[in-house]
Amino acid sequence: MALPSGKHDVFQAIADPTRREVLKLLVDHEMPVTAISGHFTMTRTAVSKHLRILAEAGLVKERKVGRETRYRLETQPLQELKNWLNYYERYWENKLTALQRFVEAEDE
Repeated sequence: MALPSGKHDVFQAIADPTRREVLKLLVDHEMPVTAISGHFTMTRTAVSKHLRILAEAGLVKERKVGRETRYRLETQPLQELKNWLNYYERYWENKLTALQRFVEAEDE
């Protein structure tokens, strides 16, 4: 599926270790950017850029609470990742089963 220029998909969004850490922080509760920034040595502006990429991929949602913007994890887009990984997990299980059969046949 093609995305508009400048938009990020789930795979691109989670490719960065900082964004994966941000997602971990948001697992249990929503957080404002200032609280998220406190977990990293980068500037709040840099963290905001990571949050924007995660939002473009649909992995986080934001909501205004007074003057503060809070972010929360959206797990639905992760289903795409799970489906993709499940396909390859089955692929490797089949290859390992075939290898096991081959080795056991050689032993007999």
